[in-house]
Amino acid sequence: MKWALSVFKDVYPWCFKHVGEDVWQELIGSYKKDADPVDFPDRLAQVAQHVNLPAYLSDLVCLEKALWKVNSQGPSIPESVSQLSVNPSLQVLRLSWKLLSALEQGQDLPPVKPQPGEEWVLIWRNQKQGKIHIQEATREDLLALKLVAEDIDFWKAARENEVPIGVIDRVIYQAARKGILLSPPSRIRRNTDPFSQENPVPEEFLSASTFSLQWHITNACDLKCKHCYDRTQRSPLTFDDAVAVLDNLYDFCKEHFVSGHVSFTGGNPFLYPRFTDLYRAASERGFALSILGNPTTRKLVKRILAIQPPRYFQVSLEGLKKHNDEIRGPGNYERVMKFLGTLKGLGVSSSVMLTLTRDNLNQILPLADRLRGLTGSFTFNRLSRVGEGAKLELPDKESYIEFLEAYAEATEQNPILDYKDNLFSILRCDRGERLLDGCTGYGCGAAFNFIAVLPDGEAHACRKFPSPIGNVQQQRIADIYDSQAAQKYRAGCRACDGCAIRHACGGCLAISYGFEQDIYSEKDPHCFMAYNKLS
Repeated sequence: MKWALSVFKDVYPWCFKHVGEDVWQELIGSYKKDADPVDFPDRLAQVAQHVNLPAYLSDLVCLEKALWKVNSQGPSIPESVSQLSVNPSLQVLRLSWKLLSALEQGQDLPPVKPQPGEEWVLIWRNQKQGKIHIQEATREDLLALKLVAEDIDFWKAARENEVPIGVIDRVIYQAARKGILLSPPSRIRRNTDPFSQENPVPEEFLSASTFSLQWHITNACDLKCKHCYDRTQRSPLTFDDAVAVLDNLYDFCKEHFVSGHVSFTGGNPFLYPRFTDLYRAASERGFALSILGNPTTRKLVKRILAIQPPRYFQVSLEGLKKHNDEIRGPGNYERVMKFLGTLKGLGVSSSVMLTLTRDNLNQILPLADRLRGLTGSFTFNRLSRVGEGAKLELPDKESYIEFLEAYAEATEQNPILDYKDNLFSILRCDRGERLLDGCTGYGCGAAFNFIAVLPDGEAHACRKFPSPIGNVQQQRIADIYDSQAAQKYRAGCRACDGCAIRHACGGCLAISYGFEQDIYSEKDPHCFMAYNKLS
């Protein structure tokens, strides 16, 4: 009997705690030595009439049985799945008593009596850590389980419930993040052949969980910047065609098991006739959103916030006031600085981007000092010598290396300075420091974790230089992504193959293009990696 008592206490510790030693002894007194504790809920009914049991006890033992089953007998959880599926260890209980609040009391406190009332409880084992979770199910949890278990079309569910498809996606995402659903790994994954085989590449450089559409919805602009990449006249898509592009992106993300991000830009995106309607349509599809644009009115920003706060709002400056206004037009510097204050006052995350040239190289750090406290992030891209930018010059390699070293040192004092240029990883490598994410989080992300789309739907691997790979109005993004043209840009420069930092760098194809190099065989002209190939 002592052996049986010990086993039953292990399986049903809360039950024992709530009924006390005397009642417990009566409950298991008729059991044989080799009795199976799993049968306890069924046999409880047989002795209930002889023992004064709490009304909630039957629910409690069912819950503890389920918990024990997940903990000790649950099915193995696959390391990966090929489609969205319910966690096989999951136990779903519908109880008529609210038990969890009573069971969450500390061991040194007297038991709290459960209260009557329906309670759905989920018990499952985490896929990665193996930790057991038990919590009350939310309506969203139950909806996610129903949709997946019954293979219900998400679009149909959204229509029937009269909610945007993004609401359904968020329900699914949260359930997968919690672990009650298992989601396949991202299908956006690097080919590792060009990488160094000497050292393992960290997973965060190999697989992208988000795919971004840098969408130039219009080329119309109220500025005439001297380094503008593209002033061609392109007719923007109609609103209906633009919404079809969002659906195209939605389908791509679902097929590749990634989340979507739309970065609205231009030209000036606010000059698109139905900008807020298009922004709302993107929000309704569950995409993360950001804006790369010119200063606008406080009223318009508030309208945007009412739809969905952008992940960030990026504006541009090209140096201190005199130089900036020579590049972007008179009065632009003051308008941007004032607008940054507006964004800060409204609680909008802002960033400032600068296009680095030979002429503003020495103004970048002084400008960063003036922006400190006004924006959350300040960084730069090297000038791409295409379009109007072909008339401007970049610094020579030696000057650029010296600047990178000064910039890296300044980041220790100025928290808004961010790293973007891939070549910073050379400095980090030389110092034995952790490599940086690079231009897009994966070194050069051209046609990997993002594509750029022009006003007429033409898709490019990167916006900074001509790199056409298709048209999103005429083709599925999935087909564009898998095209030979996209794969070639994605593979990058062969001269970088085998480099120790290839996975976090790859140079910049746009810079090579601007120097009239073969972007597939000649590396970034500013590259200063001492030993490109590992011996």
